[in-house]
Amino acid sequence: MARTEQVLVLEPQQELKFRGPFTDVVTATLKLTNPTERNVCFKVKTTAPRRYCVRPNSGIIDAGTSINVSVMLQPFEYDPNEKSKHKFMVQSILAPRDMTDMEGVWKEAKPEELMDSKLRCTFEMPLENDKTTEHAALPKSASASLDDGEVKKIMEECRQLQMEVQRLREENKQIREDDGLRKRKVATSPSNTVARSAMMKDEGLSTRVLALCLLFFVIGAIIGKLVL
Repeated sequence: MARTEQVLVLEPQQELKFRGPFTDVVTATLKLTNPTERNVCFKVKTTAPRRYCVRPNSGIIDAGTSINVSVMLQPFEYDPNEKSKHKFMVQSILAPRDMTDMEGVWKEAKPEELMDSKLRCTFEMPLENDKTTEHAALPKSASASLDDGEVKKIMEECRQLQMEVQRLREENKQIREDDGLRKRKVATSPSNTVARSAMMKDEGLSTRVLALCLLFFVIGAIIGKLVL
């Protein structure tokens, strides 16, 4: 059975354009409009999930309303000879009128109830003239700069979370290694060896002191007898 035709209106309809330079996060906006009288659940999927951050990537669009989806491309080394093979798919389904669990709706959905639209990605580098024009029009793009600032903050939080996860993994590995080392050296613990050596040194020192005292006593007795 053929699938239902997509009810959402996508803008752009077929292509997401990302304009360089790509040394920082580049954002493209996808507008989803629901012209129907029913609420619509949606999901945004990509063939390159590690290269993009999508906010929001799922949700519900109320009847007669629209929503803007920010698609954030992570920094990479741009090669003009390499064509992008990345694609996005917007999947949707009419929300039941008595819906309480959106995830349950997706799990129980029948194939013929699902609707989808696909978009390809293109990368463009601005020309020198375009760069000059962009600098001249800077006051008009103030709101866009604010959006970029929010994007940078989100990406920085993602990087910090990844670093924290890596640090925790390394600490966990070190703890396991230390625990195994302690188990292998229970009988010959360095601390026990040091303690025993210290005790032996103290005992040897005490013996020498006692011998010296005894020697001095004997010498003193001999000298006393000679004096008498």
